[in-house]
Amino acid sequence: MTDPQASAPRPTPLAAMHTELGATLTGFAGWLMPLRYGSETAEHQAVRSAAGLFDLSHMGELSVTGPEAAAALDYALTGQPSALAPGRARYTMICAADGGVLDDLIVYRLADAEFLVVANAANTAVVAGALRERADGRDAKVSDRTGDYALIAIQGPAAARILAPLADISLDGVRYYASYPGTVATCPALLARTGYTGEDGFEIFTAPEHATRVWTALLRAGDGHGLRPAGLAARDTLRLEAGMPLYGNELSRDVTPFDAGLGRVVRLDKPGDFVGRAALAERAAAPPQRVLAGLTGQTRRVPRHGYPVLWDSAPCGTITSGAPSPTLGVPIAMAYLRPDVAEQAARGEAAAGSGATGSGAAGRLAVDVRGRPEPATLTELPFYRRPA
Repeated sequence: MTDPQASAPRPTPLAAMHTELGATLTGFAGWLMPLRYGSETAEHQAVRSAAGLFDLSHMGELSVTGPEAAAALDYALTGQPSALAPGRARYTMICAADGGVLDDLIVYRLADAEFLVVANAANTAVVAGALRERADGRDAKVSDRTGDYALIAIQGPAAARILAPLADISLDGVRYYASYPGTVATCPALLARTGYTGEDGFEIFTAPEHATRVWTALLRAGDGHGLRPAGLAARDTLRLEAGMPLYGNELSRDVTPFDAGLGRVVRLDKPGDFVGRAALAERAAAPPQRVLAGLTGQTRRVPRHGYPVLWDSAPCGTITSGAPSPTLGVPIAMAYLRPDVAEQAARGEAAAGSGATGSGAAGRLAVDVRGRPEPATLTELPFYRRPA
């Protein structure tokens, strides 16, 4: 008989807080997560104008330790973690031998022989298995420590002002993509200046038993600054506006980093071999097979994941992510297009003298929204950049 609890979503250490705040909860990658607390648009706008507070405890945390941990990660990943100084972090990917993306990751070097690899929730087991296999024969140990962490993010222009009084280190000294051990609300924590919203912000790794204290302290400190708790819905529209890829949408086993316009994460110049090197080198030297592009809708109908993109009424690509943009007030989407179409659409925009928002190609480029073509324009990614 099947255990009815076997597939029940796993609650995060902050589940009681989400219930208390009236969140709409949803199953996501095996976890019970807040989708929204009220208005997802208000949550999105709070992050752009003030700050948002996110529970990211569903993310996977994998530790790689030992004298050959750096060498093991250099072989396992497309980047070069051995070149990181302790306290620094790097966005990277783990690929299959044929170059397909297994996951996109952030790697933190905590010490000379200690790394923390943060994986997407749905891919944690796959990444852990691949890292163990690729570390085999080296003096390096891979451990799944997801259960040892709660992960809280505070994102937005007011994030540093809200967090500063609660942290025992000066936030002015915390560089982008760097991490520092310290305390937040007197709780031991690893404080990182990273995020997935296009805004400045911090991610706080702490023990599950400290999660409620840290979360509550941040909510209180944010009172009067416009901080709101924010759920998965706002996180998705924020990252879409910022042109950030989502695994399962822009990234997958059938996509290489070069397809996604992220060839910069592939260090073909690093010494030694790594999994996928030959396939990725071949892909880097070949003409692109598809181009990840931004599209802005010219009507109110929203392009969604999987919708066909049309050029002169013929299919030329597929929407990977789409949503109404709360910041821009129009529908936006990312899509994989045929390279020739992306080039022609770009030329049409340039000829119209309209840059990213003109209508030079609007009559030719469209999205099939439930059987009706809706005009769209090619738009440079990202859709949104935070003010300097």
